Amino acid sequence: MLSFWGFCIILALLALIMTKRASVIVALVAVPMIFGALAGFGPKLGAFAFDGIKSVAPVGVMLTFAILYFGVMNDTGMFDPAIKRIIKYGGGDPVKVAVGTAIIAMLAHLDGSGASTFLIAVPAMLPIYDKLGMDRKVLTCIVAMGAGTMNMLPWGGPTLRAASSLQLNMTELFNPVIPAQIAGLLAVLFFSYWLGRKERARIGVGHVGDDLEVTIGDEAAAKLKRPHLVWFNVLLTVVAIVALVQGKLIPLPVVFMLALVIALVVNYPEVKMQQERIVAQGKSAVFMIAIIFAAGIFTGILTKSGMIKAMASTMVSFVPASFGGHLPVFTAITSMPASLLFDPDSYYFGILPVLATAAEAMGVAKIEVARAAILGQMTTGFPVSPLTASTFLLVGLASVDLGEHQKFTIPYVFATTIVMTVVAVVTGAFRF
Repeated sequence: MLSFWGFCIILALLALIMTKRASVIVALVAVPMIFGALAGFGPKLGAFAFDGIKSVAPVGVMLTFAILYFGVMNDTGMFDPAIKRIIKYGGGDPVKVAVGTAIIAMLAHLDGSGASTFLIAVPAMLPIYDKLGMDRKVLTCIVAMGAGTMNMLPWGGPTLRAASSLQLNMTELFNPVIPAQIAGLLAVLFFSYWLGRKERARIGVGHVGDDLEVTIGDEAAAKLKRPHLVWFNVLLTVVAIVALVQGKLIPLPVVFMLALVIALVVNYPEVKMQQERIVAQGKSAVFMIAIIFAAGIFTGILTKSGMIKAMASTMVSFVPASFGGHLPVFTAITSMPASLLFDPDSYYFGILPVLATAAEAMGVAKIEVARAAILGQMTTGFPVSPLTASTFLLVGLASVDLGEHQKFTIPYVFATTIVMTVVAVVTGAFRF
């Protein structure tokens, strides 16, 4: 009977989110509460929910301050010199322009925001593509590949959702897939080079000229730039990322707390400006942290009530035992296409827990399934998914038809996921 109530919760969650009948936060809190009460757990639901909240608290704290930190870094213009140099380096050679586009997208996506990445990369590169006669679909494809592969970072939405949904330690989840992500980024650079070669063969090498001035941001944004502190900000960011990956020097939730404080004091010494920067970046941080804590309630109730295990047992009864060891690879291969069917909340809070618990019942660690999922589900898959608003921003900025963008880009982002899957298996991130 527990599995029945568990599947009712999952199906109700998917239905409400995918049909937009309820917001993600409302669905994550209300659905398990209602069905949990119907299942007879009424007096215990508060304790279940609070246990879930406590389990995701470290992830939530890290997410909040990571968003604030990288938002402030964008304000300071930390990436501007690199972007301008890359554009100048590209010149009139489509190969250099294509590879430079990929690097800009990767750098811009360090803050984990698809919208800000597209707002930086597309307007900066579009005039050069038009001047040379390069296909705009190449621009949207390369930006999508770079942003999608970078979206696996620990403060990216998919990885945070996977960690909070399955109550996993972020270092243990992410560190083993670092070689796979590096391989994915190299694959993106290769595919960008390949696309650039095709464009060079089609149009030849042109001349951009000096009439294309690179402008990043508006007049208000220019007042926030701190060009004289670029190297300090770069060093601070590198130290923060190293501390995050190392995971032992400083507790993960504290890393970006300290980094943000240092960044604010050095770049914006005035108290008023510090408060303005926090308020300006706080909107996106508050929304994401609310989702993480709501997810804690959802997973807390399903886990503590025993529903997850009951659902997994039901699934295992229908799956051949010989298939159990292949579940992570199956998850990885289907993760990118799943982005076209499920939004990240539906997948990571509805589908992934059931897959992971079923895998555990067949002798496979749930963390392996989580690592497999982040190789494609709303990572490489998010910039082609019609379920994410930033996809429409990407194609809108470049004036490219969504269908044409998907047709052109999906083979490349799927191939990137396959490359990462192979490397993940070889390096032992998950079994074959």
